Amino acid sequence: MDFVDVDYSGDTGLFISPKALAGLPSDWGDACVSLVQSFFGTVLSHIKAGRHGEAERLLKALREPNETHLGLSVGKSKGRALGDSSAHDVWRALSNSQAATSGLIRDLEDTVLLIPGIGVDVISDMTTNIIRGPLIEYTQQMAAHYKIKLSPGIPSGPQWNPTKKDWYEDFVDLPMTPEGKLLLVPKAIVRRHLAYSLTEYYRFHVLTHLQDVELRANSQLVQITKKTKERYVTKKDVEEKYGRSKKMVSDVTIQNPSLLEEYKRKANDRPYLPLDHGDIAATEGTAKPDWDELLKAVLAIPTGQADAKGYETAIEALFTALFYPDLTNPVAQSRIHDGRKIIDIDYTNMAKGGFFSWLAKHYPSGRIFVECKNYGGKVANPEMDQLARRFSPSRGQVGLLVCRSFSDKARFAAGCRDTAKDGGGYIIALDDDDLKALVHDRKTNEEFQAWTLLNQRFRALTD
Repeated sequence: MDFVDVDYSGDTGLFISPKALAGLPSDWGDACVSLVQSFFGTVLSHIKAGRHGEAERLLKALREPNETHLGLSVGKSKGRALGDSSAHDVWRALSNSQAATSGLIRDLEDTVLLIPGIGVDVISDMTTNIIRGPLIEYTQQMAAHYKIKLSPGIPSGPQWNPTKKDWYEDFVDLPMTPEGKLLLVPKAIVRRHLAYSLTEYYRFHVLTHLQDVELRANSQLVQITKKTKERYVTKKDVEEKYGRSKKMVSDVTIQNPSLLEEYKRKANDRPYLPLDHGDIAATEGTAKPDWDELLKAVLAIPTGQADAKGYETAIEALFTALFYPDLTNPVAQSRIHDGRKIIDIDYTNMAKGGFFSWLAKHYPSGRIFVECKNYGGKVANPEMDQLARRFSPSRGQVGLLVCRSFSDKARFAAGCRDTAKDGGGYIIALDDDDLKALVHDRKTNEEFQAWTLLNQRFRALTD
């Protein structure tokens, strides 16, 4: 499935990461990032303008997002957001921090480096609250797709309105468990750690800077090697002199803002990749995808229009597992052109490497469309044209046409090449044998994201 399979009786040890949201190239991801930036910017604006009561009021709404069942709670989910007393503490920390009031802190995730009392769990829960609206929409979409029962009239909890810059609540349809309402969270936005690490920033940037300060001052911390007579200062001595509190880190950063800029630049240059199937399965306590069973489910469906829906469902299950984490957020029966045209399966391309990443850099392919045809032999120009009419420069111009077999596969491939050369988009045709090859590649190739077969088929369209 596209979402984290949580145990609703407790917490799954994963976090929603603001930086992961920023790396999600989709309208949904953009909406989440905009909400986080709007809320955090609003709180900081109130503090800078002296509207401290208003800032604290907004922070108090960030409380106990137990409905995702993510975090570090032991036993029953408790949530680690702010609430009344700790909201006051965070407001006080922000308002008393020159790093916050001076503009040095620009993003929510910056606070983990410079603001006392804010750690990974608080940032994750704050983010969950702020993006509750999009999470509700995602949950409803997944519930419709996977036939999960929704209960009507459930209090939504606080949702952030970026226009009014305030919270609002509503009654919505959500799944209910014995422990209460449930919000589903995409695997693509969860991590085991934040992109920024206070320990890393402290040891490799702040302490290194202070070592240089002590050397230049020729302080008592300076030592000299016996053989080479080189001067040096140990990080241990620097730590003993300055301490390692977050306030100290903040004070040094305020005086030397380039330290933070350099650290963030290096951190942002590093891949911040989604967790793979093994990582998520180990954390959830579930099994990894069974590729043979997923493929078997597709091949066992009788060919013919009568089983078209079952074929589409089986293809989506296979592809969602097979192409994760490159392709995410599958939308079945996605409607375009005011509902007049339907895309069987619509994926978001968020690949960070391999074939789909290369594709996104060179061709309009932020979304990858899949058209499913549960018949063989007679697949021809009408099916090709049907998928091509779903393309556009804004939506994407790459799609997969999946069927059982081709009576003349080479002829159909030539037609796909003609469509591409005429500007009609790029269609990669796949049959049952191709699915077997893709599954084999996924099972046996550590560099599976290269997707050799797909790469070869696509290159054939552009030669």
